[in-house]
Amino acid sequence: MTNNDGPHVGFFVTCIVDSMRPNIGFASLKLLEDAGCTVEVPTAQTCCGQPAFNSGDDATTKAIAKQVIEAFEPFGYVVVPSGSCASMIRSHYGELFADDPAWQSRQKALSAKTWEVLSFLTDVMKYTPSATYQGTATYHDSCSGLRDLGVHDQPRALLAHVQGLSVVPLEGNNECCGFGGTFCVKYPELSTAVVTDKTTKIKATQADTLLGGDMGCLMNMAGKLSREGREMRVFHTIEVLADMADGPGICAPRLK
Repeated sequence: MTNNDGPHVGFFVTCIVDSMRPNIGFASLKLLEDAGCTVEVPTAQTCCGQPAFNSGDDATTKAIAKQVIEAFEPFGYVVVPSGSCASMIRSHYGELFADDPAWQSRQKALSAKTWEVLSFLTDVMKYTPSATYQGTATYHDSCSGLRDLGVHDQPRALLAHVQGLSVVPLEGNNECCGFGGTFCVKYPELSTAVVTDKTTKIKATQADTLLGGDMGCLMNMAGKLSREGREMRVFHTIEVLADMADGPGICAPRLK
């Protein structure tokens, strides 16, 4: 149930969650409402513009960013289940409108109220989850969330409240997994080498579950682990925190 006195949150679903793992979106909504937020999902939202931005197409990125700004201006907060997309809005939109005074103030206001979901639950809502997950997990820190937004302690603090879960350290937890959005498409050989190093370190933990905060990275690592024949459950952290990690993990076969 939503709380009319709580923060009014606009939830930015992200393209990859919408198309590949809707469960992350539903889990995020559940926790945000449990934390006392009133949540809406604007139907006008599309991409954050990051693929175009990374490819140097600033004109297209700017057009997409204007649409995002218009769709999410009415809300007190914008919450995103991806450090990568949240970083695009919070950290990189400013580059697009640096020479555009008509939009710059609107961009700054939106960027300032944009949060990655795990950070928002911890730093803004001071939320304590109530969940159970039987297993041993290791955690990968995705590049944008960690370096641009400072998301590191927050997921670990939330996971510490999950009954039955043990978290073991991952060597090189802050090293890139090789996904990098369009990077893995443009440089597949280099991307494969990077993710192979990552999965070697993941397997060395002997954990049965891999967690993280960015679907792109998790999908990349889960796919590589699957191709290597490693049976490992892979979930977005928000799925575990919401008690919604009882189905197939990312890149796992669907249950029959």
